[in-house]
Amino acid sequence: KKNLSIKSAISLTLIGSVLLMMLLSGVDAGGIAIYWGQNGNKGTLAETCATGNYDFVNIAFLLTFGNGQTPMINLAGHCDPYTNGCTGLSSDIKSCQAKGINVTTYLWNNFLGGQSASRPFGDAALDGIDFDIEGGTNQHWGDLARYLSRYTKNGKKAYLTAAPQCPFPDAWIGDALKTDLFDYVWVQFYNNPQCQYTEGDIKNLEDAWKQWITDVNATQIFIGLPASPEAAGSGFIPVPNLTSKVLLAIKGSEKYGGVMLWSKYYDNQSGYSSAIKNDV
Repeated sequence: KKNLSIKSAISLTLIGSVLLMMLLSGVDAGGIAIYWGQNGNKGTLAETCATGNYDFVNIAFLLTFGNGQTPMINLAGHCDPYTNGCTGLSSDIKSCQAKGINVTTYLWNNFLGGQSASRPFGDAALDGIDFDIEGGTNQHWGDLARYLSRYTKNGKKAYLTAAPQCPFPDAWIGDALKTDLFDYVWVQFYNNPQCQYTEGDIKNLEDAWKQWITDVNATQIFIGLPASPEAAGSGFIPVPNLTSKVLLAIKGSEKYGGVMLWSKYYDNQSGYSSAIKNDV
């Protein structure tokens, strides 16, 4: 099994931050990605891998980074931009001067294939960085993607993924996606009524899906969904509707990669991934 990497991400509730991501196995069309790390009762990473349900596990989140701040992982709760100091990137992302932190080098050395005395996961090397940006700033994420992509060398690839909102283009990382450097893009088709599933109506979702697969150059694109009705304000798709309607409408695309779910905690409550994996 391959371990994935850190991702630039934010909490589902809004804000700009960075995520960690773990690629569990080679990805074939029709896999499931899951976010792990928020809420209690989500099980361990080992238990998550042992289910056999997931091709990707996104470790959520690296909430504080950029602008010279000391990076901070939070595996217990969402980032609140008004109280937790969450932020985006300054124009000097290549070498942040305030604390001598080079953001790109920090991510590589502490989470990916580099070396550091402060690696939070020790010798375990994650495989990529996920950009789940929902606030803070929409500047410089493309620069970060370019810098990180240069670490793909010596047979070790630094995977880049992103979790944009379904309205196109995404307000935060729309420009970054134009770099064409992202391997996997899991679009959040929830909390966005204009482009999500609504009580049996898949037209808005299908129209948005067609735009994403047409206008974004990524290896694979996933449909991002809440794993239970409680996991998001709107956009939950009951299993029969997903398997008999939605997946049938989107699986024909060569870019179709599968389903991304928020999150492991809610999936534990609903059993959603187990119910859909054979159809994904």
